[in-house]
Amino acid sequence: MMGRRTGIVVIFAVAVLLGALREFLFLNLNYQLDFLANHRRVSYAHSLFRGWVAGMDHGQLLVLKWALALLFVLAMLVLAILLARLLFGDHRYRKAIITGFGAIGGTALLLYLVAPGRTVPGAIAVKLLHTLQYPVVLFFIWAGSLLRPGRSQE
Repeated sequence: MMGRRTGIVVIFAVAVLLGALREFLFLNLNYQLDFLANHRRVSYAHSLFRGWVAGMDHGQLLVLKWALALLFVLAMLVLAILLARLLFGDHRYRKAIITGFGAIGGTALLLYLVAPGRTVPGAIAVKLLHTLQYPVVLFFIWAGSLLRPGRSQE
């Protein structure tokens, strides 16, 4: 069906574009945070980004960073649910997807609270959160759809 395939392509395109936007925002946000935290003479953040956050202090930028992280996780969650709906024809995996996102996010939070900063658990926490903010889960859902028993070759 052309509509279904188009929907799947659109979901992946939106996810990749959101991943690129996230990369731009967080790279520059981290540059700006480093600039403020370490009192550097120069900020390596893009001038457009510096204009957006002009006047924000370190604490405000940290709040922005966490808010954006949550926003990107929620966006990928919605895209994952929509993709599963298109691939499997119904919402039977919605609860599992939401539970999986919650479990991964909860594990990341727990690891971060137990050992924040530049530790192995802290690094694992960051990687888990990145997994939820990029289209990684969407590729697993797509791969899982290829494993269905009795799946016809399309």
